[in-house]
Amino acid sequence: MTRLWNAPDDFADEMLEGFAAACGRWVRQVPGGVVRSTRDPRPTVSVVIGGGSGHYPAFGGLVGPGLAHGAAMGNLFSSPSAHQVESVVRASDQGEGVLLSYGNYAGDVLHFGTAQETLRAEGIDCRTVLVTDDIFSAPAGRTAQRRGIAGDFAVFKIAGAAAAAGYDLDAVETVTRRANLHTRSMGVAFSGCSLPGAPEPLFTVPPGRMAIGLGIHGEPGIDEVDLPTADGLATLLIDQLLAADELPLGAGPGGARVVPILNGLGSVKNEELFVVYRRIAELLDDAGVVAVDPQVGEYCTSFDMAGVSLTLLWLDDELERLWAAPADTPAFRTGAVDTAALRPFTAEYVSTDPETPPPSSEASRHLAARIASALDAAFIAIDAAADDLGRIDAVAGDGDHGIGMRRGTRAAAKAAAAAVSSNCGAETTLGTAADAWSDKAGGTSGAIWAVILRAIGRELGDSEEPTARDLVRGLNRAVADVTAYGQAAVGDKTLVDALVPLAHTLGAAVEAGESLASAWAKAAVAATTSANATAHLLPHRGRARTHGERSLGTPDPGAVSLAIIAHAVERFVAPATSRTP
Repeated sequence: MTRLWNAPDDFADEMLEGFAAACGRWVRQVPGGVVRSTRDPRPTVSVVIGGGSGHYPAFGGLVGPGLAHGAAMGNLFSSPSAHQVESVVRASDQGEGVLLSYGNYAGDVLHFGTAQETLRAEGIDCRTVLVTDDIFSAPAGRTAQRRGIAGDFAVFKIAGAAAAAGYDLDAVETVTRRANLHTRSMGVAFSGCSLPGAPEPLFTVPPGRMAIGLGIHGEPGIDEVDLPTADGLATLLIDQLLAADELPLGAGPGGARVVPILNGLGSVKNEELFVVYRRIAELLDDAGVVAVDPQVGEYCTSFDMAGVSLTLLWLDDELERLWAAPADTPAFRTGAVDTAALRPFTAEYVSTDPETPPPSSEASRHLAARIASALDAAFIAIDAAADDLGRIDAVAGDGDHGIGMRRGTRAAAKAAAAAVSSNCGAETTLGTAADAWSDKAGGTSGAIWAVILRAIGRELGDSEEPTARDLVRGLNRAVADVTAYGQAAVGDKTLVDALVPLAHTLGAAVEAGESLASAWAKAAVAATTSANATAHLLPHRGRARTHGERSLGTPDPGAVSLAIIAHAVERFVAPATSRTP
């Protein structure tokens, strides 16, 4: 149980403020995360890492000389938004290019990918290396689909050391990709984790049992067994990671050198880890594998989860040299960094947001007020359904969909109300709400809902009096943008399965001459029917895809939440676009 907080929704922000205040020798806070408080005497490639909060020392604790230059930090267990990633990159960039590295999760891929496109358009050379070390999240033949867990740390360390050594961006990217290919991890859990204010943990493990292969957000594992002894756990970890199909190309026992990283996931004590590592060291030696600079402690946690993971970084000469290079961060220090050569970094963050809203018509401002009311109604409906959405998501996912949707709708409603107070039009209000939703919710849902709101906003505009057909075009544009952005199609068991019938039913009814009120009511029913029908589908996208069979009989939470919102905003739709097409 997480015990210390003020308001659960403020936890991540207040944690970040406290971390920056406590660790000012290494970091300073910028919108969206932290960056180094010092600079090297000469510019280097900048390494920017990131992910959701709740995993300390990942990600902010790994910012400092010899490791990362910045960390984009999202809400609890939710990826940072594209807007937040862009902010951290701009504050970290030294003109030599930027390498982004993060775990392979759908939300992170969407947000970091969008940020990369924006930054490249601004002239910043930006590359990405995904971390894919979790051997149980996809089979050996599909390693690109694997998620990143504690192996993040090993990959980030190599990237940071390469940058510090003066490698150019091409070389940093190349060696970081090789580090990822040489990194394998697996994890187990004995009990679940609880987010601040949550009445119960995201998942549970029966007493006396151990879940194998769980993710760091509570994603389901592949098996559940009786709780082993410390030696029994060590044997399980080593047997799996030294299996022939898990050895990196060219690696194998018999003189091989590895960095073992035994990681506690939150509430397993270091003393317990040392007992486990005692046997791991023996087993590696028995296999002819040389353990280099073993690491035992917490490197990527999951709040108060009771669990353990083991990572093996298989070394070659270059990787070993880079691993041994000095680093000095709040959570990891090795070797001797020449701190005397560092200079303070005091540049001020410059916002790229416009100071004044664009001009708008009276009709558009009137519509903006109704949009703000609709988003408030969406928040009220999602807040009431959040626990049920979390239970649906926990069947094959990590159980935080309801929490994320609550954060997102609350933030969007608040931002829209502020935009209306500033006399913004419909498009600007929806865009402002989209940014707030994405920033606070993070994750896949935050990214997708931001795309939906922006798509509708572009069709409604700030200057014209909207029509029913404008709304239809906005939803059709949302369908096109969401499917292009997330690469999901109807039948993949995602939000798209409800969004497409919502848009198509609305368009057909409007074209048939029905009133907008009647057309939207039909569309909301179609979205609900289709959302419920996803119970019979297997997921092909997102975290649930690796355990899709578990979700049979349960609808997709993203589709369900979209249907809930479609009904919640129904009474605000028709008056908003009263002009005939």
